Order: sequence, then structure tokens, then C-alpha cells
Amino acid sequence: MMLSLGHAVLAMLHVICCAMCAMVEIAREIRGGQSYMLDAMHIRLLRWATTSAAVSLLVQLALSLLGLEEAFGTEYKANEENELTWREDEGKTKLVPLLPQSKDNKKDGPTKKFTMEEVAKHNKKDDLWMIVDGMAYDVTRYVDKHPGGALPMENMAGKDCTDVFANYHAAKVYKNMLPAYYIGEVSDYKVYPHVADFRRVRQELLRRGLFETDMRFYWKMASWHALLFFGALYMSLGGASTAARMGGAAVMGIFWQQLAGIGHDLGHSAVTHVFWLDHLIASALASLMGLSTCWWKRNHNTHHVVCNSVEHDPDIQHMPLIAVTPRVFAKPYWSTYYTKWVSMDGAAKFLVGNQHFIFYPMMAVARFNLYVQSWVQLLSSERLHYRKVEICAMLVYFCWVVKLATSMPTWLEMLSWLLTSHAVAGILHVQIVISHWAMETYHGHAYNDDTDDWYITQLKTTMNVDTHPMLDFVHIGLQFQIEHHLYPRLPRHNLRKARELVQDVCKKHDIHYHEPGFFQANIETMQALYRTALNAKQSQKGSHGFFESALWDGMKLAG
Repeated sequence: MMLSLGHAVLAMLHVICCAMCAMVEIAREIRGGQSYMLDAMHIRLLRWATTSAAVSLLVQLALSLLGLEEAFGTEYKANEENELTWREDEGKTKLVPLLPQSKDNKKDGPTKKFTMEEVAKHNKKDDLWMIVDGMAYDVTRYVDKHPGGALPMENMAGKDCTDVFANYHAAKVYKNMLPAYYIGEVSDYKVYPHVADFRRVRQELLRRGLFETDMRFYWKMASWHALLFFGALYMSLGGASTAARMGGAAVMGIFWQQLAGIGHDLGHSAVTHVFWLDHLIASALASLMGLSTCWWKRNHNTHHVVCNSVEHDPDIQHMPLIAVTPRVFAKPYWSTYYTKWVSMDGAAKFLVGNQHFIFYPMMAVARFNLYVQSWVQLLSSERLHYRKVEICAMLVYFCWVVKLATSMPTWLEMLSWLLTSHAVAGILHVQIVISHWAMETYHGHAYNDDTDDWYITQLKTTMNVDTHPMLDFVHIGLQFQIEHHLYPRLPRHNLRKARELVQDVCKKHDIHYHEPGFFQANIETMQALYRTALNAKQSQKGSHGFFESALWDGMKLAG
């Protein structure tokens, strides 16, 4: 594993170093305010890099298709001990005690008992309890130290966190951290039948060793990304025609879209399964993709925990531009993520009323918004990991992208290169939103009973995209959003295997499992946007908007 990890890290660093070299070469193009194409030597260098990446990828694919690669993964004997459970550390499956050794409060007498209702009362940041495997924990003093940010913990306050905790934390967290926060047992804790079956799916995935990453997958990905990157540079800088250079812009857009999949895997600690290492690699990759992992984690971790919650999920909070459901503007609400009031107004009514027309154009330029969001996060006062690394990497990214764009012969081509590359990369945004925007939304917090527990909520608010296995790489794992939301630390290359097990449980318990094709998913998303747009057009002043809030009434001395 260490050898594989070393190779993977070296491969990524090699790509980054090559990007830096390319930046230097591009800078040499600009002389006296005039742009000219690279000379023959530089063109040959880029052609060689592109060809080498292609050969590397083809050799690896051939070995895989011909069955010359050794089988990967370790299957373990079934666990027959109720007191033990499968968990993972750094992707390695371990059989460990179900309940960590706890401070049993022996000094104060018998173990304290709490009801679910009592735990639920402790649901604020300054008084935050949670339940894991029927045990109650007071984690108030840990909220601001949480590596995943405070928001996911705040949104799970007072809830049964057994499944979300298991799917986001390694075995060592149970052993080394949880006991310090133990306060007692939950007397009326219960496990619903479908929940028990979904937990058995996770246990089976662990038993089969499927949480361990096969680094050969990422060696192929490194070659594929190098092919795209150097190919984009070769076409953009060595292209003899406008069409060739715009082709290079399109390939660069594909590179950014594909690289986002790697960033997504790293952000979930689903590559090396070492939090700091995956985070550091992802932060360094900002030099190639221009997006902050710190921002992404704050946003995405919250999204996973409160998927499609009107008040809490930042991924459906896009007023005044887009509203995925009339619930968004039915009445003003306070966004806990953006810490501001959101409501309908004249501008929102017009834009949301026409959102089915502006959706795809907006997706084409959505990447520019992510640049802004990244910098806002990096320059904030919030506690962040590897802030300096990301700031340096982001500056490197903008240097080489600007140099590359300004190497075009004319200002019109420069603008066209930027718009083309970002529009093609916008495919990523379409892939992301079709997984959720046509699905159910809700107000407040889920995880209250068997109708909105962790598994039911994810299945209600998330859809898969039916994809042929040969095209899995195109969708960068986003075609298995159901399995990813249920088991987010599961490596991307094993999501298809998890899909079979999840479908069996859904069929057994008559739980809807939504998996349209890519084009049908787009149609359903557009239909949802259209229905909401019609509702927005019918909204009237006085029936929607900030002026209906209690704060506004107070300002008017009304009521």
C-alpha cells in the first residue's frame, strides 16, 4: 500500500511540475505585447508528453482488459459475534468492538440513562448531544474542532448519528475520540428493519475489502488526466488554426471536469483514506483545477448531511437566480449556511420565472462563481486546513490559465478560449445538479423517524444516472450518487458493486430507487425547473417575500 501510495503521489506531483514548466514556456510567448505560437522544439515537447501519457494509459488498459493484473482486495470470514463489527482504518477492514470502551461513570454510580426525546433537546451548537449505536455523547466542546466543519455537527445535533458517523469516520475515531464524550445510554433506542439491512450492506462491503482503494485505478486516472492536460496545451499552443486552438480549449474543459472527480474522491478521504494526506493532495491540485478544497469540504459536507433541506443545504440555495422547488420562495427563510435571509423579490421573480431558459447558459459559466466562492472561503477568518498551500496553488492556477489564454493571436480568440474551456467544464455542474434538483425537498431537519432516517432521506433526495460500465469514467462517479451518499468513503471504483446490494435492500423494503438515464435525468430536472418557474410567475407581492417575515412586521410595527 505504501509503495502504491508513493507512486500515486509522485505521479500527481509530476503532473503539477509539468504544469509549472508549461507555465514558464507559455510566459515566453509574450514579447513586446505580441503573441506568437510556440517554436518547433516546444511543440515537439508537448507532443511527446501527450503521446507518452497516451501510451501509458493504453498499456495499463491493455493489462486490465487482458486479465494480466493480479486480483485486488481481501475478503474476510463472516463476523458471527454481535459484540464485534467491521470498520475501516485507512481503507483497511478491521473487526473491532461495536461499542468503544467508555467512561462508565462508575465514580457517580450506575450508567446514566436517557431517552431519545431527552437527547433531542440538546440540539444547539453550545449544547450539542448525539447518539451513536445507542450511546449518548455530549460533543459540545468539540464542535469548533471538527475537521469537517461545525455545520454538519450542528445539523445533526440531538439526532441519531449512528449511520452518518459510521460513514464519515474511521475505526480509530471510535476508539480514540468517542469515549471522552460518552455520557450514558439511550434507553429507547431502536433500529428499523430497513436500517438494519442497509447497515448489513456496509458490513458486507467491509467484509469484502471494498473500502480499500485499488491504486491501479488512480494510476490509470493519472495517465488519462496527463493525456488531457498535455493534449489541451499542445492543441491550444501548437494549433495552426483557430479551430485547433478552440479544440484545445474544449479538451482543457474536459480535463477540468475529469479532475473534479479526483478532487471529489480526495475530499471524501476515499483515495488514501488518510484525512491529512488526501486533503493536502487535493489542496495542491488547486494549481491545476483552480478550486479550493477548503471551500468544497465546508459546502459539500453540509450538503451530504442535510441533502435538499431548504434552509440548510447550500446546493439548492441559489436565489435569486434559481429555485428548485416552490418551497424555496413560499416564505422567507434563514439560510444557516450563508447566514442570511432568502426571499422572493422582483428580480428573483423574473429570473426564477425564466430559469428553464437560463439553466444551461448558467451552467456554462458556473465555474467562475466557484472561483469567487473559493477565494471568499480562503480569505475568511474561519479555521481552515492548508490555507497557505491552497492560496499558493490557486495563484499558480490563475497565472498559467491567464498566460495560456493571452497567448491566443487575438483578443477575440482569447475570450473564446476562456468561454469554450469553461463552458465544456460546465458539464460537471449539470452532472452534479441532476442528481438532486428533481428529487424531494423538505423544510428543517430530517432524521426524525423511519420515514426520514439517514438512508430514506438520501434515497428520497438523490438519484443515480443509468450508465454503461464502459462510460463510468465519463461521469466521474457521479452516476452512483445514491451509493455515494449512503457510503461516502467507499472508493469510486467500487460504487457499482455497492449498487447491486443497495438495490436488493430497496426492493426488499419497497423503497423507491430512482435511476434514469443521463438525458432523462436532464429532462426531469428541466421539468422541475419549469414547474417552479410557473409557480414563481404567479407569485404576488404580499404572498411571497421578506416583507412577510416577522422581522419585517416588527420593523413596520405591525401585528
